[in-house]
Amino acid sequence: MPVGAQGQEAPLTLGAKVRAYIALTKPRVIELLLITTVPAMFLAAKGVPDLGLVLVTLVWGTMSAGSANAINCFIDRDIDAKMRRTRRRPLARHQVSPRSALVFGVALGVLSTVGFALTVNVLAAALSVFAILYYVFVYSLVLKRRTKQNIVWGGIAGCMPVLIGWGAVTGSLALTPFLLFGVVFLWTPPHTWTLAMRYKEDYAAAGVPMLPVVATDKRVVVECVIYTWATVACSLALWPAAGLTAIYGAVAVVLGLIFVVEAHRLLIRVNKGLTGALLRPMRFFHLSNTYLALLFTAVAIDFLFQ
Repeated sequence: MPVGAQGQEAPLTLGAKVRAYIALTKPRVIELLLITTVPAMFLAAKGVPDLGLVLVTLVWGTMSAGSANAINCFIDRDIDAKMRRTRRRPLARHQVSPRSALVFGVALGVLSTVGFALTVNVLAAALSVFAILYYVFVYSLVLKRRTKQNIVWGGIAGCMPVLIGWGAVTGSLALTPFLLFGVVFLWTPPHTWTLAMRYKEDYAAAGVPMLPVVATDKRVVVECVIYTWATVACSLALWPAAGLTAIYGAVAVVLGLIFVVEAHRLLIRVNKGLTGALLRPMRFFHLSNTYLALLFTAVAIDFLFQ
């Protein structure tokens, strides 16, 4: 039940309760995960995959990601209340009790695992379970509050939808999905660090050693540039390895140039001594979202030109 500010149960309307539980799953994070799942399925099928399979994979994948996110909200309820970006989450606002959030998260995980096993395949179910356990036990409980490399290795969980989508179609894994995995893995640090630069004071107050909290702006930006170049290189390696056409290649090159140029613009600004809002890290953050979405869209539609 929701808990009031004085520790008493505070009634919520049914609609408010539903919205609170949906918020526990972090829908905006899930959107990004689904953007990478579907193109991986198209690539695995070398065309349009069975749409029924796509639908059930997205349903169970949404529940799987929602499970990990809800349990993460349970674990991070203390620091979420200290950060501007997260203080409106349901547990921080006492709209849902910690016990209810934990039960909800576990229930979603169980349902998604059973759903994957019964309607997709055992490989997809196993990969989904791995993603949940890794996000909860490795990232949330171990890495996040202990190391500046938290998001680098913790980001592995966010790469799993690519493997799940591929495994759902083929029942196996290969080099190609791991290259897709690599794109997301290398993309995650600069994407997250530029957001963390915007909310550096929040992370510091919460005691989370994100790189922007423990390193200089220049160090953060230099690492962002390195990871951006690595992301683009991996995206180009995917082109011949997956047998994609020149259409994908052209899109990957153009998007890669834009992505790299923006990273270097960020470096130029930090070298000029600009800080805070003048550094404009959120410009890179928003561009990184567009980059990944368009790159994976190119993966999905490339088969039209084959």
